[in-house]
Amino acid sequence: MQVIQGIRDRAAWIISILIGVALIAFIVQDASVRGGSIFRNTTDIAVVNDVAISKTDFDNKVETIVQMQGAQAQREQLSASVYNMMVQQTILEQEYAKLGMQVTGKELSDILFGANPPQWLQQAFTDPNTGVFNAEMAKQQFAQMKKNSANPQVAAIVETYIEPTMQQALAMKYQAMIMQAVSVPKWMAEKINADNNSVANMQYVYVPYTTIADSTIKVTDADVDAYVKKHKAEFMREYETRTVSYVSFDANPTAADSAVVYSGLASLKSEFAAATDDKSFVAAKGSETNFLDAFVTSNNLKVPNADSIKNLAVGQVYGPYLDANNYTLAKMVAKRSMPDSVKVRHILVKTGQGGIADSVAKNRIDSIKNAVAAGANFNDLVKKYSDDPGSKDKAGEYEFASVGFANLSKEFAEVAFYGTTGDKKVVKVENSSYSGYHYIEVLSQKNTQAAYKIAYISKPILASTETVNAANDAATKFAGSSKDKKAFDDNAAKLNKFPMPTGDIQQNDFQVPGLGNNRAFVRWIYENKVGTVSEPTQFDGKYVVAIITSVSPAGLATAAAARPQAEMFIRNEKKAQQIIANKLKGSTLEAMAQAAGTSVQRADSVAFEAGFIPGVGAEPRVLGAAFNKTILNKVSTPIAGASGVFVVKPEAVGARAALASNIEDLRKRLADNTRNQVSYRSMEALRLAASIKDLRSDFY
Repeated sequence: MQVIQGIRDRAAWIISILIGVALIAFIVQDASVRGGSIFRNTTDIAVVNDVAISKTDFDNKVETIVQMQGAQAQREQLSASVYNMMVQQTILEQEYAKLGMQVTGKELSDILFGANPPQWLQQAFTDPNTGVFNAEMAKQQFAQMKKNSANPQVAAIVETYIEPTMQQALAMKYQAMIMQAVSVPKWMAEKINADNNSVANMQYVYVPYTTIADSTIKVTDADVDAYVKKHKAEFMREYETRTVSYVSFDANPTAADSAVVYSGLASLKSEFAAATDDKSFVAAKGSETNFLDAFVTSNNLKVPNADSIKNLAVGQVYGPYLDANNYTLAKMVAKRSMPDSVKVRHILVKTGQGGIADSVAKNRIDSIKNAVAAGANFNDLVKKYSDDPGSKDKAGEYEFASVGFANLSKEFAEVAFYGTTGDKKVVKVENSSYSGYHYIEVLSQKNTQAAYKIAYISKPILASTETVNAANDAATKFAGSSKDKKAFDDNAAKLNKFPMPTGDIQQNDFQVPGLGNNRAFVRWIYENKVGTVSEPTQFDGKYVVAIITSVSPAGLATAAAARPQAEMFIRNEKKAQQIIANKLKGSTLEAMAQAAGTSVQRADSVAFEAGFIPGVGAEPRVLGAAFNKTILNKVSTPIAGASGVFVVKPEAVGARAALASNIEDLRKRLADNTRNQVSYRSMEALRLAASIKDLRSDFY
């Protein structure tokens, strides 16, 4: 059918659009397909509010996106994104059902054929000659599709394009409902405006927490537990996490390994200099750097020892020298002058696939050349004869930088960069995109300078088998004698090694903090208990032996898990108690300052909206007291702030001179800010409220 063929014909363009929305386009699926059974299938990777997400569906979507994006290296990240989006889509579908939300046939028709149709549909049904979207033709073809809904190709289009469009429409409806619930009353805007223009003068006594040494304050597990219970929201863990400590054994290349690579390259130097076919020689020697049959201008030669290489005579070889993790030889193949950038114009008469016969094309390009010589308008000739869509609307003109020389066809590039301004030539090009005859004029060349064609042979500096085996043997010996934490720590100390702790590791992670990517190692961590010592595990440039040090279940954090985050705050609370009891004695600021060994300080014109005290920093509790009119000219009770204990005496609270504010504009800004927060927080709130069983670790 025409709609299928139209989409096929523009598949490359559509795929490029879909890359940006792939996580939506391939995740959407009818909830009825996923089913709502409460009985778990052994092939489910998640269950969201009793609705299963199948492993097959998940794998297919990940694989499709990987193929589309060519992103095999990012498969782990894509897998996590696909999982999150599938969970999100399942939750939203359930919300839509609760609210009775749907996209009606009329709404879908308006979306597809209205003033702003989806881009994929515009591309499929836009007249290439007029550039106008043909909505009527699209309607006719979709009406035909409805009659052939059993056709697998039609079903694929529905799943890939129509369903995501409907889901996007539902999501917009849902967000619109939430956004319409956001309102900022006038009184609130007026209050915020008044607060923002408030200023205060105050005197205060400030005793920093740093006046008491941390070493004098003991924080017990009971203290941490009590603090955690008072601040549950801050210490609630959604997922179980685990940590390990590890000792590493270096498997990076040694000096001897480096010397072997250096010597091997050095032995090629004279042979490289004598080679007559540099491209073949470089390939035969297994170089990490391919031969580039192009010149590089002087200011674009960004390699180590560039000046020494530039000074080589043609045929000479420099090196070996160090370039990142490689040793490299550089041979000067040729030198010439070349512009750094050029401007050309051309007309292409295409041959091969999509073009005309070679003899016809040759006659046409000769006629074009003669017409130009006779004074014909070049732009008119471009519009009439050129088969290059990229320059047809630009009078055939292109600008190229020399760094892009290798990306051009050799024949075209040599005319543009090796010729001179004013050159006019016809060349024949054979490649997949622009095969045919090109009439080329060189309009301008800029910044002509020395250019060099250089051949490189690069060899990576890799660890030898002996080096790798030595590291593995040392790690194996360590693991074999470290059967518990005491032995682990003692053996590490004997080797002058300090066990390194990792950050929190979740069950479905691929990355190990501080070490790198190793999914099998993460699985081992979750298959064993605290105190278990691992076998040697290879990471980049090292072998690692690890011991599981902690397990923090989901829910309220344990004292051990919470201590790093909570300890400073608990210590400050204890310091505040000591400061209040021992240093802030008396009924006046002066008496308290004297008792604390400090002085009374002033802060004038402190702005409420600034949120900080000049010279001190952010102290919201202290700032609140400064603007408390009920204690004007009175000494406050001691306030345990963020950086120390304060006693304040507000002297004046007033309003600073300010331009008259437009309350309605302020209301709008406040509402917009709130809507922005609601927009991204609403989904998170739904996710936290949902019952989600993450079963990925059963399979991956």
